[in-house]
Amino acid sequence: MPRRLTLLLVLLLGGTLVLGACSSSVLDEMGAADSPSQAPVQVTGAVGEPPALDYGTPYEVTRPGARSIWPGTGEPVVDGEPVLLNMYAEDGRDGSVISSTFIDAPAWYTMSPESLGTNLYDTLRGERVGARLLLVEEDDGVPVVLVIDVLPTRASGSEVPPVDGLPKVERSDDGTPSVTVPSDAAPPEDLVVQPLVRGSGPQVQVGQVVTMRFTAVRWSNGKVFDTTWSAGTRPQSATVGIGQLIDGLDQGLLEQTVGSQLMLVVPPSLGYGGTSSDLADQTLVYVVDILDAHYQVTDEEAVGGKDEGDGGKGKDGGERADDAPSDRADDAG
Repeated sequence: MPRRLTLLLVLLLGGTLVLGACSSSVLDEMGAADSPSQAPVQVTGAVGEPPALDYGTPYEVTRPGARSIWPGTGEPVVDGEPVLLNMYAEDGRDGSVISSTFIDAPAWYTMSPESLGTNLYDTLRGERVGARLLLVEEDDGVPVVLVIDVLPTRASGSEVPPVDGLPKVERSDDGTPSVTVPSDAAPPEDLVVQPLVRGSGPQVQVGQVVTMRFTAVRWSNGKVFDTTWSAGTRPQSATVGIGQLIDGLDQGLLEQTVGSQLMLVVPPSLGYGGTSSDLADQTLVYVVDILDAHYQVTDEEAVGGKDEGDGGKGKDGGERADDAPSDRADDAG
């Protein structure tokens, strides 16, 4: 592999993608009359799926730039706040895949130059959740064709009225949930799936990698035993319906929509019952924000039948979202 591509992979897979002169202003400059002509890149593919790129190879970057494939309609990205991205990059010399988060899970960053790199940070400024962007740049002689999807970092949608007898959930300004268990109510014997916020994204299906933020408490005393909302903690990801999660989450997340917040009340039989965990006899209350759901593609599928050449392929190595609550007792915290 040439040294220059190794450097590019370090930038892509290390979570700091440097994009030369790309910035928010480039979105306007792409159509400027005095700019040199550049061959178009066609981007197709549905929300939640890896994009398909169509362009002539070898691709020549006559000027770095970016354009919107579709705009976002969700919350704007905010300086200093988290940003969750699906990223797909090809080597324009031969169309080989440099990096794809669709092989694994979305990458978690802070909206800052230090986390994203100055130029990617500038490009994302002013964007909203739901946007898909195309960026092209030449990095040390390698033409990079990159697609970025801006994902939600918290639930957003229609509020669902609370239900009597269930725990009460309140959210702080940044979305952090707090759970109050009713002191005079017995825990339900069966799984309860109660939407709190109904998102407008696609439904979660068996076999998809779901990325989520959650807080989990014991019904018995309301104490938190696990959360991803503490400072510096990333969202977590797992494949749904194959036993990576406790049964209550495996069942409760199915057919819920991305962008939703759910309350799941999980009886011991669908939690850690029958294990040596100190949660074995506990009814558990999870409040889960569903941030993303996609079918995991293999390295071979990511390449899409193209010649791998020197481009190679790999996973985005940013602040990865992983290690979701599993069915193992030692994960119970």
